[in-house]
Amino acid sequence: MIRSTCGYLIRDGQWLMLYRNKKKDDVNQGKWIGVGGKLKDGETPEQCMIRETYEETGLICDTLCFCGIVYFIYEERETEKIWVYTVNEFHGELAECREGTLAWIPQDQISGLPLWEGDRLFLNRLQKPECLPFTLFLYYDDKGNLLKASEENEENYE
Repeated sequence: MIRSTCGYLIRDGQWLMLYRNKKKDDVNQGKWIGVGGKLKDGETPEQCMIRETYEETGLICDTLCFCGIVYFIYEERETEKIWVYTVNEFHGELAECREGTLAWIPQDQISGLPLWEGDRLFLNRLQKPECLPFTLFLYYDDKGNLLKASEENEENYE
């Protein structure tokens, strides 16, 4: 199982989003996603989120808010477990990202972006003030179509 992080930096009602348009053969090509990436050996999800945020944005996280875990379950690819965070306190200078274009998107415009359908589900949750930690299982076919979303662990994933 692939283990990754995904985070959304928020300031003044805007969310830092990454439009994936620079990497060849990118499963996220043409989609807006949060920043983050794969955990390295011995790294906690929090350490990974801080490292990946700095590598992709040049910004340093001061605090992380854990929001939940999302399992991306595919027909033809390895399952991915993603720890999701929001970041309201950070500092530094925004840098260019080698994986895509970074942009501050007003919260009310996020739903109009080209997103993964499953991302829409958890992003809607993250935008609510009463967001409590969640676990979400997203099932995709080999073409990237969302087949099913569930909060029930049907496959006995860890």
